[in-house]
Amino acid sequence: MAKISTNISIDADVKKQAQELFAALGLDLSTAINIYLKKAISEQGIPFDVRVETPNAETIAAIEEGRRMAHDPNAKSYANVEELRKALGV
Repeated sequence: MAKISTNISIDADVKKQAQELFAALGLDLSTAINIYLKKAISEQGIPFDVRVETPNAETIAAIEEGRRMAHDPNAKSYANVEELRKALGV
């Protein structure tokens, strides 16, 4: 298939953010746009949402707490789920 160049106007900040996002996904801007266009043609509409999942503040805090606990020799641990349930009163 022959390749052609196409000029499009994009806000400079949007382009920068998109390039950073696609780089995180292992893509360049041209490849990402080609994927989008092929999928749009296949689906006959706006086809999908491709994104890097970003944890919310609560999840980040829980991850950090888990990491601290994992490295704390004084942190309480449980040998199995039943021990944990008993400690929780469940």
